[in-house]
Amino acid sequence: MREASVSRGQRAGTLAVLRASALCRRDSSLNSAREVIGWWEARRIPFNLIVGSTGILTCVVVGVVGLGSELLFKSEFGLPDPPLFALMGIVLYGILANVCFTGGWVTELIVRRFWAHESGRFATLTLSLGTIFAVLLTLAPAIVIGAAGIFKLLRHLRGIPTHGG
Repeated sequence: MREASVSRGQRAGTLAVLRASALCRRDSSLNSAREVIGWWEARRIPFNLIVGSTGILTCVVVGVVGLGSELLFKSEFGLPDPPLFALMGIVLYGILANVCFTGGWVTELIVRRFWAHESGRFATLTLSLGTIFAVLLTLAPAIVIGAAGIFKLLRHLRGIPTHGG
C-alpha cells in the first residue's frame, strides 16, 4: 500500500515539475485570445522537439528489434512491409499530434468564456498532461515491440520454438 502512495506521489511530483517548467509555466494572465494563441504557439516547437525526439528513440528501438530479428531469426518482426508504411505513419502521427496541440488553445479559449479565472491553470495543466500523454503514446510502439523482441530472443535462447519465424 505504501508503494502505491509513493508511486502516486512521484507522478504528482513529475506533473508539478513539468507544470512549473518554462515550457508549461504561465507567469502572467493573458487578456486576449491573441495572447492565448501566442502563448500556445510559442510552445509548439518545443513540444514538437520533445515528441519528435521521443519518436526518434522509438524508431531506433523498433529498427534494432527489426534488424536483430532479421539477423537472428530470418524474420521481419517489428518492421512494416513495405517500409514506406512506417514513413507515412510517422508523418500522419506528427500531423495528428499538432492537431491535438491546436486543440489545447481552442479548448482554453472555450474555457475562458465560462471560467476565465481558471483558464491559466487549465492551460498549464492541459499542456503538461498533453505532453506526458504524447510522449507515452510515442513510446508505446518501442515498449510493445521491444518487449516482444526480448521475449522472442529469450524463447530462442531457451530453445523454445517461436511461431511465425
